[in-house]
Amino acid sequence: MAQTDRRDAPGLPDFSLLKRLARDQLIYLLEQLPGKKDLFIDADLMSPLDRIANVTTLKQHEVDKLYKVELKPVVSVSDQLCFLIRPRIQTVKWIADVVKSDKAVGRFRRYKIIFTPQKFYACETVLEEQGVYGDVTSDEWEFYLLPLDDDIISLELPEFFRDNFLEGDQRWVTTAGSALRLLHFLFGPFSKVYGIGRCAKMVYESWREQVEDGEKKAQNPDIGNVFLIDRDVDFVTPLCSQVVYEGLVDDIFRIKCGSVEFGPDVTSTDKSLKVMLNSQDKVHVGETQRKKEIWWEKQRKKKRCGMDIKQMKAFVAEELKGLKQEHRLLSLHIGACESIMKKKTKQDFQELLKTEHSLLEGFEIRECITYIEEHINRQVSMIESLRLLCLLSLTENGESYGIEHLLSFANLRQIGLLVEQQPGETLTVMESKVGKLVNDKTAGKLTDAFSSLAKKSNFRALSKRLMLIPKTGEEYDLRVPRDMAYIFSGAYIPLSCKLIEQVLERDGWTGFEEVTRMLNGHEFAVTGPEDSKYPQRIILVMFLGGCTFSEISALRFLGRERGCKFIVLTTAITNSSRLLESLLDNQG
Repeated sequence: MAQTDRRDAPGLPDFSLLKRLARDQLIYLLEQLPGKKDLFIDADLMSPLDRIANVTTLKQHEVDKLYKVELKPVVSVSDQLCFLIRPRIQTVKWIADVVKSDKAVGRFRRYKIIFTPQKFYACETVLEEQGVYGDVTSDEWEFYLLPLDDDIISLELPEFFRDNFLEGDQRWVTTAGSALRLLHFLFGPFSKVYGIGRCAKMVYESWREQVEDGEKKAQNPDIGNVFLIDRDVDFVTPLCSQVVYEGLVDDIFRIKCGSVEFGPDVTSTDKSLKVMLNSQDKVHVGETQRKKEIWWEKQRKKKRCGMDIKQMKAFVAEELKGLKQEHRLLSLHIGACESIMKKKTKQDFQELLKTEHSLLEGFEIRECITYIEEHINRQVSMIESLRLLCLLSLTENGESYGIEHLLSFANLRQIGLLVEQQPGETLTVMESKVGKLVNDKTAGKLTDAFSSLAKKSNFRALSKRLMLIPKTGEEYDLRVPRDMAYIFSGAYIPLSCKLIEQVLERDGWTGFEEVTRMLNGHEFAVTGPEDSKYPQRIILVMFLGGCTFSEISALRFLGRERGCKFIVLTTAITNSSRLLESLLDNQG
């Protein structure tokens, strides 16, 4: 959404170049299969593709019909099939089945697989094992980066989090390094690179390996400093309820590739409507109301001046042209706000926030546990209950209660020692409540799912050392925020963003040894030559494992305060629901 910057703030690079490059390469790959063809697209590629090349563009390059990959027999009658997919074994096996089915009935077609953002050796192995390697051609669409806003770029790889941090699968490290290499080539060279986390270090090393010694450097770099950070450095922030507008919209309606689809409850019609949420959307509910008031004041003044009909028509045509669009968007955003308020009121959002804030501050923990038990007992939402349990465990350093007990209950249930409570039977209070939460469907997954979250946490010590919790008792005016805590109603400064702020201020990790030790290390700082040509006030922050809209808002605030600009590069936009669901979902 629109931001108010300092007058001396630097301008941002034009990242629309990334979309043009991606579109041109895709067109080139499609033209390698000349003639009419049907295109099958992975479901999670449809939204990103729409931002790069719409249906009209695809039709211009002889794409006849579009299908979503659904892993079932195809109904296409085309003699040429093109598959635009992520490099997933399950999908490749399905394509092999399509080819074998055609061969079984004596049908000849041409098949082309376009892997994006890259092709993995395992996928080619599957084609060989299925006996269809010679029947298909394959290529790579190096679609690494999708600009979602002037200052947000996404790899659109939500699976990065689970694959890397839970499964230990490092296949996406090279992809992240390639994305960094592309930005370095187009908008670099970078002056300084800071990072923390095991994955961050591997991505940095991958990037350095890909950068050729003789690579031509941009004469006037657009990006100066880079900060790489792993998601598991800070799990607390994405587990907190979001209260910034974009975060609330994402939690309730789910923002996909920078756009959100509002249903009839918001549009007040029988239709849904897709709306872009970015800097081009100038609508803030308060800001637009102010603009309307200014406009009406102008109208009253002009009326007092005695305009004739012709002048009035010209005035209306000119002044109302943009206002109509803003009014339409304003109505949608007001409808969204009303829908959010209804849902949050139903969930007793204020009581939920009070519990979260108490957990963050380390106060009234017994009352917090009681609230969580009641939440589980009401069976409001399994994901919400797991979120609160994770937040409890992480903020209380995993001691005495929390995730380790949940793992125990999951293990007991899996082997049959903990069963569903039957009428008349008696279990302990916590056993009863967690028993309702841990049903048969999820019991087998939970041990693995939370292993990465159950490690020893040092949140309380980190919070004190970095002053993440503003002093209590002081009134916090959200209309005039004084620090990044405003994104959580003044209760908590996100650990990830505080680290970035401190390292940039210190120009490295020196004097931060105690903090890095509590964060399990893997910090690094690589500085290049001091040169005035480097735009030190343009900082690229790369989140490996996902970034929330709350963190984006915090960095925007920090940028305004420091007179600089932060560009957020993330493997995906995430929130608590997406993060936890990715741990519980079966992955193909």
